[in-house]
Amino acid sequence: MPNSRTPRIIGRVIKILFTLLIFSVCAILLWRVCASGDPKTVDRMIVNEALANAYEKHGDDLLLRYQNQNTITQDKHNSGYFSVTQYVFIPEAEQVQLVFRYNKSTLEKVSKDKDLDKVPDKDEDLFDVTLVVVTDLTPDDKKDNEKGENLLRVRVESSAHVKDTESKRLYTYYRYVFDGITLPENTVGVYAEIYYVPEINGYEGEPYGSLCLYDTEHKWFEEKLSRADKKAIEAWIEDHK
Repeated sequence: MPNSRTPRIIGRVIKILFTLLIFSVCAILLWRVCASGDPKTVDRMIVNEALANAYEKHGDDLLLRYQNQNTITQDKHNSGYFSVTQYVFIPEAEQVQLVFRYNKSTLEKVSKDKDLDKVPDKDEDLFDVTLVVVTDLTPDDKKDNEKGENLLRVRVESSAHVKDTESKRLYTYYRYVFDGITLPENTVGVYAEIYYVPEINGYEGEPYGSLCLYDTEHKWFEEKLSRADKKAIEAWIEDHK
């Protein structure tokens, strides 16, 4: 008589293996989420005089604005290379702050794209990030914008930045501050442009990557300063009395 316990044992083994598989997948996904979150070194705002003055004047009413734009480069030559994980426009401070990120695999792709002898080291500062504010010189004529005509491009370099050097993650993170950013009524877009440092050459060529932070077609969203950001600003103000 065949052993009737065998099918039950096999069924239990399959069930256990299936359960372990589900737990393994969940654990990997959870680890990826935790590993990809912005580290503390760049998650908090960089405080300078412009931000501190705006906070002293407006306090909790200080306005932070952003749009839901595409956060990862998706062009054929840079798909998935770079991302801006968070950014805010701070009108009262005439300032923009953003967090720039790229993956370890980006360095491997750069090595191939630039025909390098080896993959660049994670500690190297390989990329330059600037903002470009685009305004329409003929706001009554929208058709010329489609051809890229009569548009004024003003490039703004960062006034400060910090790099995450504490955590050992899949990604490399920077937080950038850009001061003197205003958006006149005829502003049509603001872009974060990424250049490969050895090829900047006065920003004459096309950027390695570009991400839109603002355009006239998208809705603004608002948020308040976090508790950690408030503490950092207040500590800066106290230190600079």
